[in-house]
Amino acid sequence: MDEYKLHRNILCIDLKSFYASVECAKRGLNPFTTPLVVADRSRSNGSVVLAVTPYLKRRGVKSRCRVFELPNNPDIIFAKPRMKEYLKVSTKIIEIYLDYVAIDDIHIYSVDEVFLDLTTYLNYYEKTPVELAETILQDILDQTHIPATCGIGPNLLLSKIALDVESKKSPTFIAKWTYEDVPKKLWKIAPLSKMWGIGNKMEKHLNHLGIHSVYDLAHYPLEKLQRFFGIMGEELYHHAHGIDQSIISEKFAYKPVNHSYGHGQTLFKDYYGDDVLQIILELTDAVAKRLRESDKKAYTIHLGITYSRDVGGGGFHRQITLPFPTNSEAEIYNTAVRLFDEFYDTKAPIRKVSLRASKVVKEYYVQLNLFKDMNKVIEEHKVRSTIDTINFRHGKNAVLRASSLFDKSTIRDRNMMVGGHNAE
Repeated sequence: MDEYKLHRNILCIDLKSFYASVECAKRGLNPFTTPLVVADRSRSNGSVVLAVTPYLKRRGVKSRCRVFELPNNPDIIFAKPRMKEYLKVSTKIIEIYLDYVAIDDIHIYSVDEVFLDLTTYLNYYEKTPVELAETILQDILDQTHIPATCGIGPNLLLSKIALDVESKKSPTFIAKWTYEDVPKKLWKIAPLSKMWGIGNKMEKHLNHLGIHSVYDLAHYPLEKLQRFFGIMGEELYHHAHGIDQSIISEKFAYKPVNHSYGHGQTLFKDYYGDDVLQIILELTDAVAKRLRESDKKAYTIHLGITYSRDVGGGGFHRQITLPFPTNSEAEIYNTAVRLFDEFYDTKAPIRKVSLRASKVVKEYYVQLNLFKDMNKVIEEHKVRSTIDTINFRHGKNAVLRASSLFDKSTIRDRNMMVGGHNAE
């Protein structure tokens, strides 16, 4: 097993309660003593809380709850999301990282989380990994007033797990794990979904095999894991032993492959019946645009409808596989509406709609269809591609369908957002 072990010095840095900390910094407040939440309650009490300060977290308030689930505390400060501001601060912090390491030794995991490979820099700075981590975290705090936590490990996996499991409880906000820590720290993790890389679905599969902790996973026969999960089983086995051979400097050699293109929208009020067709149309435009940008067509169209909590939730997820691939708005929309008409409970209030196109092929792939006018298909593609270009150059709202003026439309407002939230 030792031959698989990398011996590097990887930092995994997380900006604590990032959105909430930015809002506190802009107000000159301390996120550890301030009850602040980032949420747009002007939309509705069902609005998602994007972040809460560490002060509120210590009191049991969870991020990603709904506004109505917050404690009834008149001292809570509500900050409307400002996505452009958060991206601006995130960019500033990336510039701080670049003061210490080269771009090839940075992997940006998310807007508030990053991996840094310090292996070749320690001699230059004449510091230990912990000392250099302390310096970087202090620099972030001094320049932006954003607190951060850090996990340190010999590979990406152990640095990330050190961050998630231990650093946030450390008085210094820094935790360092080595391979020697695997038996006493990594193997204790349970349930399995608490370990980075294992989701709820995989956890259930592993539980069915009698695997309930990382210790169980590390001591399960490798051959059986390979038989059940293929190459993923081998990766799970190695991860349970703290082994990960990913190298940050090689990250540009790999290009993720999209096997589906999807778009979803959580609605801020109940929609019924035909009202939701406008939302399906707008999602269709978004999915078709992504297909065209990737030079892809899709065989399978999937529609998901989620009902309001007021009726106990529920809904349906159904799909249709077409006899020919498409990236045509008309064909995708008509297929989605067909699914909606067949499976929708006409009395149920709708709160979420999702649309996905899968089983994709390159756009140059053509399957002849005697029932389609190919000249019309080509003409439609040219028109939509021209609209894509105009919207790219002049903004997403430059050219829209006339139906975007309907009361039920959300496209104009959403085009002014970043990640589905207020940009300013």
